[in-house]
Amino acid sequence: MPLPMIALYTDFGVGTPYAGQVRTVLARKAPGVPVIDLCHDLTPFKAQAAAYLLPGYVSEFPDNTIFIGVVDPGVGDETRRPAIVRAGAFWFVGPDNGIFNEVARRASQVEWWDITWQPRNLSPSFHGRDLFAPVAAQIALGGNPPGDRADPSSRIHTDWPTDLAEVIYIDHYGNAVLGLRAASMSKKTRLAITTHELRRARTFADVTPGEPMWYENSNGLAEIAVNQGDAAGALGLTVGTPIEVRD
Repeated sequence: MPLPMIALYTDFGVGTPYAGQVRTVLARKAPGVPVIDLCHDLTPFKAQAAAYLLPGYVSEFPDNTIFIGVVDPGVGDETRRPAIVRAGAFWFVGPDNGIFNEVARRASQVEWWDITWQPRNLSPSFHGRDLFAPVAAQIALGGNPPGDRADPSSRIHTDWPTDLAEVIYIDHYGNAVLGLRAASMSKKTRLAITTHELRRARTFADVTPGEPMWYENSNGLAEIAVNQGDAAGALGLTVGTPIEVRD
């Protein structure tokens, strides 16, 4: 049976040493387990935005992939629990701050553990390296989740909207991903932002260069783009910018 995969999903930033430190722990504790850098440029401190983005990516991974999710402004605070979540065919390890809310809420089967294990040396500010990586390694090698079972219904935020009508991620092209599943909207749906109302297109070339539009991206989410341009810059978009859906 092949070893599972570990995927890193963080706000550590591209080119910083933090992901490398996490990968070092994984290489030491789970040698031979593949480690994938899914994303390291999530918006810092925005756990809810990361939560709505994550479901669009998990289906590309093989069953039993372990996602280490770190957008953790409450790191070191004793009121913020560390968590292990089994949602459908996947594992998730990280802070219990909502980052796994949507993968858990949309899964047909969910199990939840509050991590109780602690390493001998635990930095109060880097649980990604010292706590989440060793726990993920243990699960990858077939170990039991080192924690106490919790009722998922006591952990999942059911009051969050089914879809989030705001910008949740901006890529390096300036395209703005929304927390809206495109399948829930029709071909006639328009998205209103500031003074602009954007029509739906199939792809960039369906509009003239410099023209803004929205389309269904490769992960099933609505995304605002400008053909051969920077949508975030042109429209003044940031993570958290609200969007109005007009049918």
